[in-house]
Amino acid sequence: MNRSGKLALGLLMVWFFLALVAAARGAFVNPLHGVGVTVGIAALIPILLFFAWFGLSPSFRKFVFSLNPGTLTALQTWRIIGLVFVVLEAHRALPAVFALPAGYGDIAIGATASFVAWKFANPERRGVFILWQLLGILDLVTAVSLGTTARLISPSGPTMLLVTQLPLSLIPTFFVPLFTMIHVICIAQAKAWKAENSRTQRRGLPISGAALGAF
Repeated sequence: MNRSGKLALGLLMVWFFLALVAAARGAFVNPLHGVGVTVGIAALIPILLFFAWFGLSPSFRKFVFSLNPGTLTALQTWRIIGLVFVVLEAHRALPAVFALPAGYGDIAIGATASFVAWKFANPERRGVFILWQLLGILDLVTAVSLGTTARLISPSGPTMLLVTQLPLSLIPTFFVPLFTMIHVICIAQAKAWKAENSRTQRRGLPISGAALGAF
């Protein structure tokens, strides 16, 4: 692991700690019991910093492209925890307009992550691999969008209070941005496979291990 990788790991730990402390201090709770601006800021800032770092630092890009795309994809298996949203909705603890699409979407991504990592994390299946990553991002965007508008869509139903408190607050403030970054990294790696594949085919050489993101 290069210096950027070690720094990224350290920042990941600091980010998790800050999200934990902020939630423990009630920073994400608001009078409307909805997903408010503070949650949005907490989720957006890490993503923006990631894109800035990725775009400006060759060392960080080298670290990102050295990561195993199969392992990264398999990490999305944790998304099956979206079952919690479905269970809470059944107990009228979360609004259905948010909990059902977000919950079942996460379950679908989590349940298929290991299979996609095993069968499609390679240049020959890059189209399906990228499509699955895009579907994963769509699920996250849908969940965030419905979470922030649930109180407007269903003002008389259950609130989003639980999502602004521990432990569920860690989902929008830490895990959603993290899983989004993982999807983006996998897509960037898959696009690099195509570029490397074209170059090696012109040279009559096999695809290098580096082009597979050290798969």
